[in-house]
Amino acid sequence: MLLTSPFVMTIAAWADGRPWSVELQHSRDYHTLIWQTRGQTRSVIEGLRRGIGAHNVLVIPAGTMFSIEMSRQSFGQVCLIPTGTSLLMPDAPLLLSIQDVRNQAELTGILEAMLREQSQTSPFEDEALSAHGALLTIWLRRAMLRHASPPNRQTAAQKLMRAFAALAERDHASGRPMADYAKTLGVTPTHLSRVCKQATGLTAADVLVQRCLHAARSLLEDSDRAITQIAAELGFTSGAYFSRFVQHHTGASPSALRKAAKARRSVDVAKS
Repeated sequence: MLLTSPFVMTIAAWADGRPWSVELQHSRDYHTLIWQTRGQTRSVIEGLRRGIGAHNVLVIPAGTMFSIEMSRQSFGQVCLIPTGTSLLMPDAPLLLSIQDVRNQAELTGILEAMLREQSQTSPFEDEALSAHGALLTIWLRRAMLRHASPPNRQTAAQKLMRAFAALAERDHASGRPMADYAKTLGVTPTHLSRVCKQATGLTAADVLVQRCLHAARSLLEDSDRAITQIAAELGFTSGAYFSRFVQHHTGASPSALRKAAKARRSVDVAKS
């Protein structure tokens, strides 16, 4: 998605009918602010599990590897904020519990104003949305002063997981095996996998598979690149190996995934 100004949608719309797009480890090119008003959500951000409850604000900076598993009861809004603007956003992931009713109403009001602006298609819409985005970031900075807990000292396991997550995000398309990541981090593959399992519920190899699979599905469903080109971009030694990887983890071939995505888009266009 190409963003020139902040954009608001519901949590359900953010997933876009494709649960894998948020449930697999990946990153986004924009900052993401999630305002959850109902339900419970599980997330893994920078290799660490975080639970998101009602009236929680979660901020995920652009380029941060994460996954989110939402329950059917989860409800709220997501604000996507482009990088490279004057809007000030945190450099690290942030989770805040907003229990003050007035603060809740202020945030909801800003997001609803942005939704109204988006639906009107009025002149200077981008400028208006950027102005609302500035109010949102001011609200967020004030909330950080009111509600943010003092940072805890990181354990060795947390430091390792954050380093692994950053490395996996950077090199997921290199085709490197998990053992190479462990060597770069100065630990054994067994230790890395054990710590990763405790921190995320996934082995280190599973994290790499999820990150690569998300990239594969995104390129297959959202681009017209040749399948062999996608395979090469993601570090696979052959198109056949790439096809087996996708088939094994999704139950469908790359061409079938692409065909289904095109059919879904056609249905969406017809409905609109």
